[in-house]
Amino acid sequence: MHYIDAFNHFFPKALWQRIQELDGAGKDIGRRMQGIPCVHDLEARFRVMDEFRDYTQILSLGMPPLEAMGGPGLATEFAKIGNDGLAELVEKHPERFAGFVAALPMNAPEAAVREAERAFTELGANGLQIHTNVNGAPLDEERFFPIFEAAARHGKPVLLHPSRTSSMPDYATEDKSKYEIWWTFGWPYETSAAMARLVFSGFMDRLPGLKVLAHHMGAMVPYFEGRVGPGWDQLGKRTSDEDLSLVLKRLKRRPLDYFKDFYADTAVFGSRAATLCGLEFYGSDRILFASDSPFDPEKGPGYIRDTLKILNTLDLPREDLEKICFRNAEALFGLSGHEV
Repeated sequence: MHYIDAFNHFFPKALWQRIQELDGAGKDIGRRMQGIPCVHDLEARFRVMDEFRDYTQILSLGMPPLEAMGGPGLATEFAKIGNDGLAELVEKHPERFAGFVAALPMNAPEAAVREAERAFTELGANGLQIHTNVNGAPLDEERFFPIFEAAARHGKPVLLHPSRTSSMPDYATEDKSKYEIWWTFGWPYETSAAMARLVFSGFMDRLPGLKVLAHHMGAMVPYFEGRVGPGWDQLGKRTSDEDLSLVLKRLKRRPLDYFKDFYADTAVFGSRAATLCGLEFYGSDRILFASDSPFDPEKGPGYIRDTLKILNTLDLPREDLEKICFRNAEALFGLSGHEV
């Protein structure tokens, strides 16, 4: 079996060194990155990859989002450095890296569109990585629409990566999230909320060709199919200060149908139950193998190994397993002449 890991993270050397110059580079998520050599050390990355046969990766940057590191100018600079570095890695090591998804300075939307165009037309990017909020702003704000429009125009996917910090409290009486709840439960919520905003805002109706992959098996959506389906069929029944039934009338389809149109990946940290739930919801045509390496306790190989073990023990026809392991990635990212 061939494996294309659709969602994992790496910092090219030039960008990694530049980030370390920032004040606060060793704080929170930044400190987490510094403790994982495989996220920035190419030789360490190769050693991890060598543990797996017929295995390649689609590269994307790690956390935090570029727009969280500085103002529009700095984020734009970082995007260019990062995308140039990722493109160079793919060009130099095609047997290792099947492609990359570009990062954007989302706090500078016009520059983000220009960088997306450059990444697609000059660097050969296979998609875009966009985080689920832009320094707290929702993705369905109209200023971000041209970015999604660019992806749709080029036939490239948007990969949604969750972003949330401890500064977003879980209770109104507190000023921060405790016990890393912001990550464990907050990130899946973030992704699900972003998906919902893309649906109900009409972005997906306006861009019917848009392809969006929701990291971590579509987050909460598969498990909450009943709420997303029959629950949101009753949108507005619980709200008295505005008529939300008008939203349903504006949509061209049932809400659940839009959520079925997302792509998802297998990066669920080795959970067989989550894998089965996602497979039941999305089906084999819309799920891609991904590991989220190198953020396992072993700092590289653990999530890859655990995910492959689950995939290879699923009772699936060979054709469906091939779709998940590499064929869907080939099609979605435009590899090997495939098209979606």
